[in-house]
Parts: sequence; C-alpha cells; structure tokens
Amino acid sequence: AGAVGAYEGQHYQLGETLNSPQPISQPHPPILIGGMGEKKTMRLIAHYGDACNFFAQAGETAIRERLDIIKRNCDEIGRDYNRIERTALDTVHLADGAMTAKDVIAQCQNLANCGIQHVIFNMPNVHDITPLEIFAKEIIPAVAEF
Repeated sequence: AGAVGAYEGQHYQLGETLNSPQPISQPHPPILIGGMGEKKTMRLIAHYGDACNFFAQAGETAIRERLDIIKRNCDEIGRDYNRIERTALDTVHLADGAMTAKDVIAQCQNLANCGIQHVIFNMPNVHDITPLEIFAKEIIPAVAEF
C-alpha cells in the first residue's frame, strides 16, 4: 500500500495521493462491475471483477450470451470463471393486481437457470410491510435452494 505523493496524469493532477483510511480487504475491496456491454464490460469483468451485475429485463438470451463471453474471456486469460459472482438487478411489485410471490419465484428460477447466483430487487412499494413479509415468508425460503 503505496507511497503518498503528487500525481500528474493526463486528465487529473493531485497535490497528494492519500488513501485514508486504508481498505479493510486486501489487496482491495471486492469489485462489482455492472453493465452489459459485450466488448469492453465483459472483458473488464473477466479481468478485474469479483462480481458482475446484469439487467434482468435484458432477457435470458442476453444474460446467457454475456456470461458465455465472460467465460471465454476467463479461459483466454486463465482465470477461474466460477470465482466471479453473477448477479442481476430486477424490479418486483408485490401487490394486488401486480406480481405474486409465485411470479417472483419463477423469475428467480429463470435467472438461476441462466447462471445468475443472486438477484437484487428494486421494490416500488418497499415502504409497505406486506411485500417484505411476503419476501421473508414465501420467496426467500423457496429460492434458497436455487
């Protein structure tokens, strides 16, 4: 963990480089790279990412294609693909006339079948307790085995 000093770069200049406090994780905090760019982003994930995050709404085909690209990039550089955590971002709206727990479980199963290990959900009605209770009682136990 490096020396403190000036930095003169093409776009940025710093009088002093100071990283305080130092990160707890060594050699660096885990890096999650989000996005679905086929060329640069997938290569960056393979080289540097401890995790990747895709948009679930892009669809199963797109997610599978991107994961295959990451696998190929990992093979090219000799990195273990399985060391990269695979996540997706999605939105669920648990409410009457919207989504049910069964819908969310099916959504999670489809993503798991694609190779996604964890799903991060936006919830437009998170301020209501009922959707959170449904997640705790019905969804989490059902998807824990995927």
